Amino acid sequence: MGIDLSQFHQVFFEESYEGLDVMESALLNLQPDTVDSETINEIFRAAHSIKGGSGTFGFTDVAEFTHVIETLLDEIRGGTRNITSEIVDLFLQAVDCIRKLIQQHDAGEPREIPEAVELKKIFEAILSGNVSGDESVSSPEQASSVSESDVQGEDGSSGHGWKIYFKPELDILRTGNDPLRMFRELESLGSLRITADVSQVPLIGSIDPEACYMAWELELDADVSKSAVDEVFEWVVDESELRIEPLSSDDAALETRSETTPDTEIEDKESEIKMELEPTPSTPASVSKPTETVPNSKKDPSKVEVSSIRVGIDKVDDLINMVGELVITQSMLGELGLDFTMENLPRLLEGIEQLSQNTRELQESVMRIRMLPISFTFSRFPRLVHDLSRTMNKKIELKLTGEQTELDKTVMEKIGDPLVHLVRNSLDHGIEMPEDRVQAGKPETGTITLNAFHQSGNIVIQIIDDGAGLNKAKILEKAIEKGLVSENDNLSDDQVHDLIFKPGFSTADQVSDISGRGVGMDVVRRNINELNGSVEVESTEGQGSVFTIRLPLTLAILDGQLIRVGEYVYILPLISIVESIQSFQGMLHRVVGGCDLLRLRNEYVPIIKLSSIFNIKSTAQDMDDGLLVVVEGDNMKVAILIDDLEAQQQVVIKSLEENYKRVDGVSGATILGNGTVSLILDIPGLIKLAGVQRYEYKVVNSGDDCAA
Repeated sequence: MGIDLSQFHQVFFEESYEGLDVMESALLNLQPDTVDSETINEIFRAAHSIKGGSGTFGFTDVAEFTHVIETLLDEIRGGTRNITSEIVDLFLQAVDCIRKLIQQHDAGEPREIPEAVELKKIFEAILSGNVSGDESVSSPEQASSVSESDVQGEDGSSGHGWKIYFKPELDILRTGNDPLRMFRELESLGSLRITADVSQVPLIGSIDPEACYMAWELELDADVSKSAVDEVFEWVVDESELRIEPLSSDDAALETRSETTPDTEIEDKESEIKMELEPTPSTPASVSKPTETVPNSKKDPSKVEVSSIRVGIDKVDDLINMVGELVITQSMLGELGLDFTMENLPRLLEGIEQLSQNTRELQESVMRIRMLPISFTFSRFPRLVHDLSRTMNKKIELKLTGEQTELDKTVMEKIGDPLVHLVRNSLDHGIEMPEDRVQAGKPETGTITLNAFHQSGNIVIQIIDDGAGLNKAKILEKAIEKGLVSENDNLSDDQVHDLIFKPGFSTADQVSDISGRGVGMDVVRRNINELNGSVEVESTEGQGSVFTIRLPLTLAILDGQLIRVGEYVYILPLISIVESIQSFQGMLHRVVGGCDLLRLRNEYVPIIKLSSIFNIKSTAQDMDDGLLVVVEGDNMKVAILIDDLEAQQQVVIKSLEENYKRVDGVSGATILGNGTVSLILDIPGLIKLAGVQRYEYKVVNSGDDCAA
């Protein structure tokens, strides 16, 4: 009975993406002048794992492409070939091609990638000695000069090969190794002739169906090194009789030349296990298959999402311990329920308190499982900065700090694109050209810093650059030109900087592929607001800018403040609340043709009446009978008029859009302890519903009245 390998595809895809990230990171840290052998081995091991897995699962295009890269890496780590910056760039391009090939297989739409075909020709030409790797050919676009005769020889044939005798031990099939799969991998290297030795096969009555009694003599006609053949048998070499000899004298020289130091595989010392967050066909026990992994599904290959995370074994141990405590508490309460008397009431209350404590600890343990270090997101930026700085002829150093700061996997996935746009913006608009920096008295190499840290139960991410900063005069000029503000408006620096987040706003003189289309910063803010977060900018002309993003640690649970309007209870995110005001007589001001304002110290805050927006009846007879909760959203403050404040509590967020439909001003819903459903308010949505505009209020004649 054959094994259906498709059930393991998702695991292979996820491990391949991780391997490609390892390769890319190691290549970016590689200094051609001082090559670290361990770094080369790390890159080689990642490429070898991808090649072996893709060959096993029948992804021959990935296996063949990766094999050429692996061969060149083998020569480099063996000391027979030097590594240059040009070869490093080619390897980085190869990583991109492998990622595209795997994404296509993951999406169920494999097809030929022209860049991969041309890049493979370049590597084959380098291996044949016709191109050195630091000469004319440095990109797939230049590969047209590499002919097939350069790769194979003038007559198009290799003329080399290997004679192999392979006799595995009897238990090879029980260990999961299949000789036929090895032969198929050999066949991918060239022409293969196989002769089976069945002399040791016993009579049919004595045959063990799980034992292997056969041996094979193989002749491989292919121009490959002995190490390439060794790799096919590396998993069974210690348990088999294996002889590999050259078919001709030329191959003897090839064998001598290709001998390298053995690859000492480093065992993974991390105490990690793979936890599936949703049903995936990654284990034999899996039954349900999500639509994402159906081979014919039409998902975008470039947006393949990883459906699993690596979790430290200590987190799983904590979770198991908590479950054990719950079982003990449940047993105790169960016994009390069998024969309950009033004398057992103290024990019942004690058990309920213990159950409550165990539930809180279990919740914290489960939430910790979803927490991942932000280094998973930061890891994409060294390559981005490396490529764009070369494209723009700028010298830029990227610094990463706080990489081990943890946040929820869902938040991490959704913050990736906004971060990319902000970093690209700093690269293009922030950091100056080297000659301009020198003229301004700065080092010619600019610095972009990505920093992450926890603060007040939230995660803060900063994008810091030492570039030119925001040009206040130019921003104002563009804003006036677009009618966003008037010439008479007296705006603070923060208000001017905030204009860059307006839809369609851009100060770029020319449209480029990197930025300057007037689309992006408003989307960045909108995406961050959808995560119940905020983004702010501080900038000093000539010195640089700091973009600060504040996000909740998780989207699954929210710290909320329960408020009441009439007979309805709503929830305000605690992160959005600035303060609450009970007595505000003398602080209210009427705006001609607009909403009421609260004079809060040195600023005017618009008042939003929740009862009017949601068309519900308030119990407060007039405004003075209510309470005002000052909240911040969409980078402005508003005061929400309510009837009363109730308790603060953590609530589990349920998507209203998935279970009902999208409702303006509401971000989700939750079920309270009494079983009723309460809506979670969306502050930016409420501001939009109320029609509140920024920068429209000012003091008239220093009196109590205001005008729009």
